[in-house]
Amino acid sequence: MEFQHVQVPAGDLIRTEGGRLVIGERPVIGLLRGDGVGIDITPAMQFVVDAAVAQAYGGRRRIAWCPLYAGLEGLHKYGSEFPPETVAAIRHLKVAIKGPFTTPVGEETHVCLATGRQGTREELIGKHGCRPEDVTARFRSINVRFRQHLDLYACVRPVRYFPGVPSPNKYADQVDFVIFRENTEDVYAGHDFERGSEVALAIIDLIQAKTGREIRRDSGIGVKAMSEFGTARLVRKAFDWAILNGLESVTLVHKGNIMKFTEGSFCKWGYELAAREYAGTFVTEKALLEEYGGELPQGRILLKDRIADNIFQQIQTRPGEYRVLALPNLNGDYLSDAAIALVGGLGLGPGANLGDEVALFEATHGTAPKYTGLDKVNPGSLILSAEMMLRHLGWPEAADRVLRGMEAAIRDGRVTYDLARLMRAEGRPDVVEVSCSGFGKAIVERMG
Repeated sequence: MEFQHVQVPAGDLIRTEGGRLVIGERPVIGLLRGDGVGIDITPAMQFVVDAAVAQAYGGRRRIAWCPLYAGLEGLHKYGSEFPPETVAAIRHLKVAIKGPFTTPVGEETHVCLATGRQGTREELIGKHGCRPEDVTARFRSINVRFRQHLDLYACVRPVRYFPGVPSPNKYADQVDFVIFRENTEDVYAGHDFERGSEVALAIIDLIQAKTGREIRRDSGIGVKAMSEFGTARLVRKAFDWAILNGLESVTLVHKGNIMKFTEGSFCKWGYELAAREYAGTFVTEKALLEEYGGELPQGRILLKDRIADNIFQQIQTRPGEYRVLALPNLNGDYLSDAAIALVGGLGLGPGANLGDEVALFEATHGTAPKYTGLDKVNPGSLILSAEMMLRHLGWPEAADRVLRGMEAAIRDGRVTYDLARLMRAEGRPDVVEVSCSGFGKAIVERMG
């Protein structure tokens, strides 16, 4: 496959056979540096990953990094922060990892659906003659666009405690679960209509005509669409993860007590998917009490559900009861950040966006522009995302070395400023604050 700016290095292109990845000894992995502190954390991640792979396999295996461009680099290379070539390259390579990207903020936030022209709403209608009904707000998040264009429907966020990291929660040492957040539906899908727009008013009128319910006419309108198809594939992904990793529970999280035909259906469809495809693999909480006396049979998965607002309490007071949680988009976004705060913050929060063939691993924090180029911020999120990537490739020996090195660096108090200040406040005078690259070196020195 030929590209304009992407130069694919020599190596083994990842392919799929029978729904499984085929990985060579030198897989080509897409690398998007990201904006802001991406210039600091991405090299640190590469240094750690390359060292882990070299140690684990004695030089027999190696990653061939393939630079790709989006965000500010995309603007420089292509004149677009979201180049189609980059999307095509990720789809071609099957696996990529990225730093954080800036979501541009400014007046040029609308697009004319009829012409594709972009600009302010006033410019498009007054200057360019676009019909008001054709002008809509532009959904500019680069992260969301990657998920939608590549159909990366599962956002996977492992949350675990690292001994030695101060936490505001007394049960932090019990935190070890994985959040599966649906990535393509719910209110995040972008069906969001401006106050007074033709679509917003039409929806208001339709609801009044069909149900008799009134919505204030000066309301903006968002459509919350959740499908059985989208729910089933997300819950399937969560179940497969639990089975692969020997985890004992899957929890469906929803707000079905209020939104019965969206969130409530998410829960209902999740149970139906389990009954249809995983019969004999799981036990419901009801069956656990009535048929098994409260004792989970060996090798079975406990399938349960929790109301969304209650789960925020549960992960603080009883985190050890949860291993895999499956949620719709919006609630999954909230819970992911709340959960990682229990164990030290976003600097230790890895993430992946998974589809049926393509996987895009990512730093889960923002670009922190005031720290750009200072070699200061914690690269842990991206390093732990790369650890997930190594397991996705089927290289657990290298992934284990990354985890061992990070655990030891934290235990020894060789950490970046964000963790150093927390650890000193907890009475660790021996802590040595290191740079972003220095943290990477500390991890590599302790891998063995």
